[in-house]
Amino acid sequence: MSNLVYVCSSCQARSPKWSGRCLSCGAWGSLREEIEDKGKKAPWSAVAPAETIGLATLPTAGEARLATGQGEIDRVFGGGFVPGAVALIAGEPGIGKSTLVLEIAGFLGPDHPQLYVSGEESARQVKDRLDRLPGDFRGLRFLAETSIEKIISTLAASQPALAIIDSVQTMAVAAVPSEPGNIVQIRAVTAELVAIAKKTGLVVLLIGHVTKDGQAAGPKSLEHMVDTVIYLEEEKSRGFRILRAAKNRFGSTNEIGIFTMTGRGFEAVPNPSSAFIHERAESQPGSVISAIMEGTRPFLAEIQALTTKTVFGWPQRKAAGLDVNRLQILAAVLHKRADINLANQDVIVNLAGGLKAADPALDLAICLAVISSLLNQPLGRRTMAVGEVGLGGEIRPPGKLKARLREAAKLGYTAAIVPAGDYGQTGLKIIAVDKLADLVPKIFTPPSK
Repeated sequence: MSNLVYVCSSCQARSPKWSGRCLSCGAWGSLREEIEDKGKKAPWSAVAPAETIGLATLPTAGEARLATGQGEIDRVFGGGFVPGAVALIAGEPGIGKSTLVLEIAGFLGPDHPQLYVSGEESARQVKDRLDRLPGDFRGLRFLAETSIEKIISTLAASQPALAIIDSVQTMAVAAVPSEPGNIVQIRAVTAELVAIAKKTGLVVLLIGHVTKDGQAAGPKSLEHMVDTVIYLEEEKSRGFRILRAAKNRFGSTNEIGIFTMTGRGFEAVPNPSSAFIHERAESQPGSVISAIMEGTRPFLAEIQALTTKTVFGWPQRKAAGLDVNRLQILAAVLHKRADINLANQDVIVNLAGGLKAADPALDLAICLAVISSLLNQPLGRRTMAVGEVGLGGEIRPPGKLKARLREAAKLGYTAAIVPAGDYGQTGLKIIAVDKLADLVPKIFTPPSK
């Protein structure tokens, strides 16, 4: 026997009926429906023990992943889909989630049958979208249904390699006495789909809309239930679509895929670094190229700095795309360790292209850009800089420095300002610096006293 109760998400207090305010902690709008089992449970002594499995005796899994052949998508999913995996793809309405999963089905082709289950669109609406997308859709079947019992029965009978549920908020379990989209329904639907995926090896892609408070599929209620959580985001300044893994039991959570949305669906950006740096005819003071890492992928990024004489009594420190507190620290280290007086200078730093990064490898480039603007001396147009700056003014090598240097060489850069070390054959002229005090005499022309 089950009973419907209301549980406060703030203090976990239970109530037999809903109210706008929790009577225990006073939080507004915090009561959520839950199903409480009132049936009499057998004591543990009356239950037969379950059979356990020795993990060391199991053979090593050699099952191949289900790869789409599209490098950007496979990278984010860890090399492809693991059989039996359940992935949640979340994003804002209209960002392209349905288009993305249809492209995945088209890339898999007829060798791996797919079932597209929609509770929002008709077969004709989906077919109109397919007509403009690349891929082979001969293996794709369509089902317009919201009953999870009927959906699972169809999956068991047709046995596809991939099932797409669009969207999880529209599906419902008959045994749960609440409307579709309710948190209890969403959890029940996901639990049923996870069970059949683990039992049959079916790959399930769940589409989850982002709610008004910015959470996926109803305040992050599914993230602990699924194997992979992927967010589809929009980069506002250039309109790129970024596929980012927030959770992945079978791969890295640091990988991203970058796409542009065109009339033929998603197209991968072949060289993301060149998309985020501006090609200049000549170098400019205050502009320095550096490299950031997203997972295993390096990106070149342009750091821009502007120093101007302080008009009011207190010098300003402003940053766009970077941590302003980190800029404050670097300005203090420059003043103390490199004798760069910024006490009467406003310092404004920008990470060009609308990017946001907190990579400490940008420290050296930020310092060089500030000095370059202050002295009004440009850095070489084909010179980049990577390094982390400590409070003692020392310059330290960041992680995966060789990969960053190889990316710069691939894009035609000829010199790199980096901490001293052995980097092998990078194709770049290495300008080694150990401390901030070396920057002005090694890189710039010292100002006349």
